[in-house]
Amino acid sequence: MKVLIAATALTGHITPLLAAGRLLAARGDSVVMTTAEEFRDKIESAGLRFAPIDDGHAAEYRETGLPAGPERYRREFARRFIDPIPVQFEALSRLVEAERPDVIVAGSLFLGVLPLLLGSRPRPPIVVLNVSFLFLDRPDDAPVGLGLPPARTETERAHYALLKAGMDAAFVDPVRAYADAQLARLGLPPLPASLPHSIAILPDLFLQPTVPEFEYDYGTLPPNLRFTGLLPVPPTHAPLPDWWRARDVTKRVVLVTQGTLANADFGELIEPTLAALADRDDLLVVATTGGRPVEALSGPLPGNARVAPFLPFDAMLPDISLLVTNGGYGSVSQALAAGVPLVSAGLTEDKAEIGARIGWSGAGFNLATNNPTARALREAIDTVLGQPHFRARAASLARAFAGLDSGRAVLAGIDDVVRGGPIVRGIAA
Repeated sequence: MKVLIAATALTGHITPLLAAGRLLAARGDSVVMTTAEEFRDKIESAGLRFAPIDDGHAAEYRETGLPAGPERYRREFARRFIDPIPVQFEALSRLVEAERPDVIVAGSLFLGVLPLLLGSRPRPPIVVLNVSFLFLDRPDDAPVGLGLPPARTETERAHYALLKAGMDAAFVDPVRAYADAQLARLGLPPLPASLPHSIAILPDLFLQPTVPEFEYDYGTLPPNLRFTGLLPVPPTHAPLPDWWRARDVTKRVVLVTQGTLANADFGELIEPTLAALADRDDLLVVATTGGRPVEALSGPLPGNARVAPFLPFDAMLPDISLLVTNGGYGSVSQALAAGVPLVSAGLTEDKAEIGARIGWSGAGFNLATNNPTARALREAIDTVLGQPHFRARAASLARAFAGLDSGRAVLAGIDDVVRGGPIVRGIAA
């Protein structure tokens, strides 16, 4: 089978698509992956062929002139994901012509697949692998993006509906209109629903890399949706630090990360976490800077802290007592699959929703802020470490993850859509 994989040029988006690519290549499929040039080495070292797309580093765009809020998020979303649609679509079209793939596997925010899904030209089946929470429209009328747990009462549902009206006006409707305008310039019809909901329902298969227990009850799910569990964790080139091997194993370990995207300001989470736990001789506090220099941290490190640009999470998580995170979907899923409880503090990108699921699931404490104080962090960490039900709930989720064979789910889903053959206006040819 010939497979074309398309990924947004962000580490958190590349990693799950690479996992799918490795699964396909391992069984003998021919795989070519397209994204920005900067990821060539990572893709080729995984044994996949590489085809570059130059979208002007759109995915890295950050709006610095506005405070956190709908306008900033709308501008960032449009610049990162909607503006590149024509370039991505053109590149995909060339690759489809040259490679004749049996299937396209795309990340959920690689929106260059939308013209293929909405157009009338014959196309290969398209599988979308989500890189974040399940962003279907909510049956309880909650707006997607604000990080609200499921409504428990009719009063709460009515309140959510009011919030949704405001969110639709400030973000959802402008984003949909902006995307529709971009599609119209390509001679295509408008989206059938909000952009997030359209991304989920339009593909021939939509893969959600988590377990149902970590998602809200949406009622009847779209027929194209499958849960996969945690995707296989790729091999890491980050070695275990010497200080990890030499640590005092009687001390519990708190790991803190801001991921690889929202890590421009370590004062948001890593630094206040280090400060919050600086006097805790019973803990080892471990931080990763997501590839940025350790020297970017301000001030001297507390005596109980250790920091590295990258850390092999897969090797360390079995010995971690708590993860402090700003809500990156990949690291949160990896922690839960290992039974590690969490403290979450992050609101940018998709992090408000991921943090809300951490709190709702019972596997952690959601501070629901982008700038937690050291005191708030210390209290939340003490709460999660001190109350066994958080770890018990994380362990329950770990069992749910263990019950899903993600490799089999991904490959079987792709095989199912390929058996249907090429698509013409949504109908197998």
